[in-house]
Amino acid sequence: MTGNTIQLDNNGNLKHFLTTEGLSQSLLQKILDHAESFATVGDRPVKKVPLLRGKTIANLFFEPSTRTRTTFELAAKRLSADILNLNISTSATSKGESLSDTLQTLEAMHCDMFVVRHANSGAAHYIATQVAPHISVINAGDGRHAHPTQAMLDMFTIRRHKKEFENLRVAIVGDVLHSRVARSEIHALNTLGVLETRIVAPHTLIPKEVESLGVHVHHDMDEGLEGVDVVMMLRLQRERMRGALLPSEFEYFQRYGLTGKRLEKAKPDAIVMHPGPINRGVEIDSSVADSERSVILQQVSHGIAVRMAVMAMTMGRSGDDMEENE
Repeated sequence: MTGNTIQLDNNGNLKHFLTTEGLSQSLLQKILDHAESFATVGDRPVKKVPLLRGKTIANLFFEPSTRTRTTFELAAKRLSADILNLNISTSATSKGESLSDTLQTLEAMHCDMFVVRHANSGAAHYIATQVAPHISVINAGDGRHAHPTQAMLDMFTIRRHKKEFENLRVAIVGDVLHSRVARSEIHALNTLGVLETRIVAPHTLIPKEVESLGVHVHHDMDEGLEGVDVVMMLRLQRERMRGALLPSEFEYFQRYGLTGKRLEKAKPDAIVMHPGPINRGVEIDSSVADSERSVILQQVSHGIAVRMAVMAMTMGRSGDDMEENE
């Protein structure tokens, strides 16, 4: 499900942002370059630029979210757009209105962009096929499929610390089976040309087809972390698990939790990442999460710049067009 015929316009520019899969290295680098130009907006006395003034962006979150929804909202406001947060739990969709009717209602309100999070894989892709031609759709996470802006803010964080991707070894550790983030990360890392992408997890938390994505699979944590430059920890997603995939969280931490001792297997300058929210003492020890090698809070800050870049690019604008807001 690459959807590139939908994601790109006739000139090869972003129209929607649904997945990192199938996008070119040059386009991913372009997103990172534009995000760089937006990264200092938050440091200004007036934290706004006028790029999307007059545009209306609707946050359609069919699943609960805090950091993703709020960073998208803040990114839209910093671009001077009007933002509409649709509370799905109290909206007409919970009263029987179809998704198509809800979209048409929002189109009638002259919305220009939908930011969509949905429990079903492919939902954002479907919505992109249904909306009016002038509307852009950004996938804020769909089922187990994709979370492209999270992947790109992680790529931005890696580039800021490591400069280049070509010689990097990256370990993605944890619940890959239920993670839409992991899939988007793998596609982005491989497209950007990392030396090696590793998956480290128990057998029960690795999807069957993952090796076909161009990764090396490890079931031993120490082996998987040996000599890596980046350690990406994933949240253990109990809410998506069916059946006894794990004996206990305690045992999981004993085998796959990131501790200071385990981190010694990685390179001395390796950085530690986590998309959040963190389950301390389950995926990662607090001493590591709060250490100087952790860039977890930087990921959150960088998420605003990256989402500003994606929003601007899908609307045909970029950091190159930016002017001081008076």
